[in-house]
Amino acid sequence: MDAKSEVILRQTAYVKGHVLLINAPIDDLTEALGNSVSACFWTWNYAEYQQHLAQQKQSYFGIEFPQQAYDQIIIFIPKAKELLAYLLHQVASHMAAGTPIFLVGEKKGGIERAAKQMSSYGETLKLDSARHCQLWQTTLSETVAAKPLSAWVKKYTIQVNDQQLNICALPGVFSQSHLDQGTAVLLPYLKQVRSGKLADFGCGAGVISCYLAKLNPANIIYAADVDAFALKSTELTFDLNQLTSQLELLPVTGIDSLPTRLHAIVSNPPFHQGIQTHYAASEALCLQSKAHLKRGGELWIVANRFLNYPVLIEQAFKHCTVKADQSGFKVLYATA
Repeated sequence: MDAKSEVILRQTAYVKGHVLLINAPIDDLTEALGNSVSACFWTWNYAEYQQHLAQQKQSYFGIEFPQQAYDQIIIFIPKAKELLAYLLHQVASHMAAGTPIFLVGEKKGGIERAAKQMSSYGETLKLDSARHCQLWQTTLSETVAAKPLSAWVKKYTIQVNDQQLNICALPGVFSQSHLDQGTAVLLPYLKQVRSGKLADFGCGAGVISCYLAKLNPANIIYAADVDAFALKSTELTFDLNQLTSQLELLPVTGIDSLPTRLHAIVSNPPFHQGIQTHYAASEALCLQSKAHLKRGGELWIVANRFLNYPVLIEQAFKHCTVKADQSGFKVLYATA
């Protein structure tokens, strides 16, 4: 059982009725809460959504507040405070005054800061502190006016060689307000990528996808990510750059979800999941991507210099070329 769920179970007297669990961990919390609680999940993590469905739990995947009637809301705080601001606003703009809202999270994950964010929506009280976590409650003081999605989008412009990219990014998406260093190292080399059907694994705000689309109007880009906020950001980026006809959005649970017979897979692979470091998806990309490529298809990865991805790529492809080694990052290349 996740420690955050254990804290909720210490205070089950407060939890009742039809409850929306937002960003909840995958564990046995709902079973432990018993028949007094009818639970529904809202997640933007496609892998977690698939696990919910496999467990026959009611679950919604996406960035929009699930349209149902709820008695209570429990938010497991996300890493990004901007994303929590979005979630709190979604709750406050859809729920009636007097609705109990619970906030739970780890101390090292910023629960006390998160509680201060929630306090603007009503009087806030700490209910419990245990397992290095805290549980807070507020009663919604009023329903607030909903903001359009555009109010949550950050935009910035990138110049890559002779191409200008206009990027849109929603809260919680990697490198929301600026180009990250790893992608900056990779982008100048992407002129060398084969044309055709290309996958951007871990597409984020769509920087790599957008550049690949601009390089050749015949390219079809499979923008793949586990995160619904990333997928929507990429869609907005393609809309802004008038490239929508080249985009195939692809929610994925991992490398297995990619199509086969691709001409290239390009990635600045993520290795964080919440506040934890998590390498499994990126390591699987190195080891299994060859099966998704045509003969002669290419793998392009940028990664922190200290990671052992070259060794893994060599295991799968029998070779790995270091195209660049700068600013703490390596651009890695292999062909199927």
